Amino acid sequence: MIPAYSPEARGRSERNFSTWQGRLPQELRLHQIETLEPANQFLREHYVAEFNRRFQVMPAQRGNAFVPCRNRDLERIFSLQFERSVNRDNTVSFQNLSLQIERARWRATLAGCAVMVHQHLDGTLSLTHGPHCLGRYTAQGAALEATNTAARRAVEKPLRGKVIKPTFPPSLEIPQSPRDSHFPTTPATAAV
Repeated sequence: MIPAYSPEARGRSERNFSTWQGRLPQELRLHQIETLEPANQFLREHYVAEFNRRFQVMPAQRGNAFVPCRNRDLERIFSLQFERSVNRDNTVSFQNLSLQIERARWRATLAGCAVMVHQHLDGTLSLTHGPHCLGRYTAQGAALEATNTAARRAVEKPLRGKVIKPTFPPSLEIPQSPRDSHFPTTPATAAV
């Protein structure tokens, strides 16, 4: 396969256009075809077979040239991609939507980072930062795959009072008295 931006492919496509643009209108005129339906019927029944007989070239090697696609996320490849910056509140603005990014374990905050917004064929959105997927959203901006990590960390706050947080290291069971010292002491009257 030769990509279309190469000179070879451009020349081949222009030669193909000249066969269709140079020959097909004259063939339709010779057969006195002026409407769409008879033109489509003429193409199916006569012209395409004759065109292939005259211009088809057999490949040098037989077989299939396609190779399987491995380790590729085709859903991301076949998406519209837009680069955005993360706001200070860990949100990304995209088409009048505010996409909230959940906390990542591998980074404290993504504020100021450049992320990629992928708009998929089914209308859903996803955010990526390098190889990391930061979240998936509906077309309206609602989170699709909300992880339960935030729910697991949530603690119910009592009606009056503070939330009791576990301390690290855990407090000692036996409180130390102020006279206990970690340094060895020597008696004041030391014999010389």
